[in-house]
Amino acid sequence: MPTEDNDELRRILGYDRVAVVGASTSHEKAAHIVPAYLQRHGYDIIPVNPTANEIFGTQAYDSLADVTETIDIVEIFRPSEEVPEIVEQALDRDDVKAIWMQLGIRNDAAAQTAEAAGLAVVQDHCMKVEHGQLVRHPLE
Repeated sequence: MPTEDNDELRRILGYDRVAVVGASTSHEKAAHIVPAYLQRHGYDIIPVNPTANEIFGTQAYDSLADVTETIDIVEIFRPSEEVPEIVEQALDRDDVKAIWMQLGIRNDAAAQTAEAAGLAVVQDHCMKVEHGQLVRHPLE
């Protein structure tokens, strides 16, 4: 079952490059707020959104397959029923180390597939919240 262990979450949050599937251009949506926060805290954010050319000042890609940079974490801001296809795209790459499904997103079958392939998996957790609680210095 996907991790709930704080040490494992810290390890995953220690990676640098995050492909955000479903990144949004709408500043009021979590799919924009969370990756923008991560970018401000030193993460290299790669937006994946076929309807946008650029997000966070960075080229947006149509799919994970189109991303030319290496990816450490695939952060998912898409409906739970779309997760299996996204996980398959991640598994087609040889660089992805973790799948992170944002708060409210969960797909146990896709999580098991990713874990069986050796990826770390987090479901139904906000990467911004976990970073704030586990990584960021309390005085920041």
